[in-house]
Amino acid sequence: MNLRNPFSSKIRTPFDALITMATIAILLIAEGCASIGNPSGGPRDERPPRYVSATPAPGSKDIPVDIEKINITFDELVNVKDAFSKVIVSPPSKSVPRVSSLGRRVTVQFNDSLLPNTTYTIDFADAIEDNNEGNRLENFSYTFSTGPQIDSLRIAGHVLSARALEPMQLKLVGLHRLPDSLYNGTPADTIVPAEHPANYMQSVNAALFSQRFYRVARTDDRGRFSIEGLPAGRYRIYALDDANSDYLFTNPDEEVAFSDVIISPYAEQAVATDSIFDLRLERLDTVVERRRTLFFPNDVILRSFPTARKQQYIQKYERVDSTRLDLIFNAPMAAMPEMTIVGMPDIKGWAIAEHSPGNDTISLWLKSPALVATDTLRLALRYDVLDSVLNYTAKADTLRFTTDRTRLRAAAEKARKELEKKQKKEADKKKHDSEAQQDSAAAPPIALLKVDFISPATQDVNRPVIIETATPLASLDSTAIRLEMKTDTVWNPIARPRLIPDTLNPRRLAIEGPWEYDTQYRVTIDSLAMQGLYGLHNGSISREFTTKAEKAYCSLTMRLSDWPSGLPAFVELLSQQDAPLAIVPLENGVARFLHINPGKYYIRVTEDLNANGKWDSGDPVTGLLPEMAYYYPKAISIKQNWNKDETWQVFATPIDMMKPEILLKNKPTQTKANTRARKPNEDDDEEDF
Repeated sequence: MNLRNPFSSKIRTPFDALITMATIAILLIAEGCASIGNPSGGPRDERPPRYVSATPAPGSKDIPVDIEKINITFDELVNVKDAFSKVIVSPPSKSVPRVSSLGRRVTVQFNDSLLPNTTYTIDFADAIEDNNEGNRLENFSYTFSTGPQIDSLRIAGHVLSARALEPMQLKLVGLHRLPDSLYNGTPADTIVPAEHPANYMQSVNAALFSQRFYRVARTDDRGRFSIEGLPAGRYRIYALDDANSDYLFTNPDEEVAFSDVIISPYAEQAVATDSIFDLRLERLDTVVERRRTLFFPNDVILRSFPTARKQQYIQKYERVDSTRLDLIFNAPMAAMPEMTIVGMPDIKGWAIAEHSPGNDTISLWLKSPALVATDTLRLALRYDVLDSVLNYTAKADTLRFTTDRTRLRAAAEKARKELEKKQKKEADKKKHDSEAQQDSAAAPPIALLKVDFISPATQDVNRPVIIETATPLASLDSTAIRLEMKTDTVWNPIARPRLIPDTLNPRRLAIEGPWEYDTQYRVTIDSLAMQGLYGLHNGSISREFTTKAEKAYCSLTMRLSDWPSGLPAFVELLSQQDAPLAIVPLENGVARFLHINPGKYYIRVTEDLNANGKWDSGDPVTGLLPEMAYYYPKAISIKQNWNKDETWQVFATPIDMMKPEILLKNKPTQTKANTRARKPNEDDDEEDF
């Protein structure tokens, strides 16, 4: 019998036929295996879960106050992520409700009875996401009432950091409702009741520390909030970190925000216009009008700030060596604490203090030889701390400082060996005659006062040269410090340098100019010009530096066209890391930055109500708001030898959109994704030439 190969017209042998049939069988098996494998997939699911139903239904009224739980069902499997920090039940209860998920259902379990005749809102923010892809359901909330009506007013806005304008994420925003009996029909935006009690503001703000919020919400990743389900009334609004979830301001180390006006929410009816476009005809087909309800206020701005009333305590204290006591406090202080040595009341001026601008880091250099020689010292201090209602009260502490002589001897021996090694290395480099070399090698090393120049080799013409010594000075011969300028190849002496002591650090001196452009200078300090507090003298030391050429600099003039006349302020030049590089006062609406290096910069203006040249925080106890800051919304690029003049309408940009996106540290989720996808050469909008 002849077999015909289905793939050929030629006649094959039986053996060839068997091979052909086996090949066909293998192909059929392979095809069958492929047909029962995993599906190739399809487009990624990017749709968030959809609400299906709830028990009780949203908007239900007369719900029993002893209801135990609420079930909400979605169209797919869901998870509740970060429920404790994101899900808010308002008004809050003493015991936080438990939020969980199982399958397609989200359950809110109440642990306490609800309030009667009250509208409740459960705000899930973006905590609900699908089980597979993690798609989040944004801004989902659920409302019901234990009374016969649903309160529907709302207050919305943003929480921003007061100085940096960062969107404050996951902040608790809360309301205190004020009794209507205080007002007697006065305007809605007043902050003083009819009786005008002298301590009214303090009594209102005191509720922040003792009274749980009436209604609450939490900010999203852009710092936005919306407090819903409100009845008509007058409210004070606050924002807290509330790390312990007690709905009170109980930790002064946390940030706080508040508004200095009373808010009365209201609603208005408006007509919205929708346009329907015919894609087939590529033209506008229909204009539809529909009525909608607008809720106000919807633009409340809360400025979050670290309060100056922080808990004060001593974080660390130690006797670094026999000559110095170090103390570190938890918070800045307006003044240095009172300090005396226990058991030695007759010793006056016993130490030289080196301290930070806020007096929270203090080094005490002991002046008395008797104190240096004493192994154990007891230091009595008096400083201000906060009581339970955040008022200042004096506290007394006694600290014990001891000297570890064994450790000090080891450190001294190590320092001696290092000094000996350094001096030997320097001696070897000197090309003296053999006798001088022998004398130098035979001489024992001499301990010298360490002196450093804290300045770069290339000096800015508008900055001083800084000299720092290892210890405070007991004496200084200013005539032994010389300043020279190089002309061609010759060093020529110039006027005696101006030495300016540092007001905070007694170990620092500044040599101020003015310096000329593109000029080489030399500072020489003769031996024995300085004597340290503990008897050491300096060796001869010199430092050469060169100032920059005039064309290496650029300048910037900012004109604030709408800044209120008479409102004091200062303007900061910021780096691309949002760090201040230069600060100048605003004079007649103009800020001038001279002698700046070419580059890309940002600008911030800050109110300076007390004219102290720095940003000051607020005080929730007295109702003092922090000083307000505003950002120029674009980068400014300046090239070498260029003088740039810019006009800035400060209040033309909404405050929540002022700060350039590239400077934001608390970036919204969507912005983070966009940043990761951004090409290397892409940047924020900037002002250029």
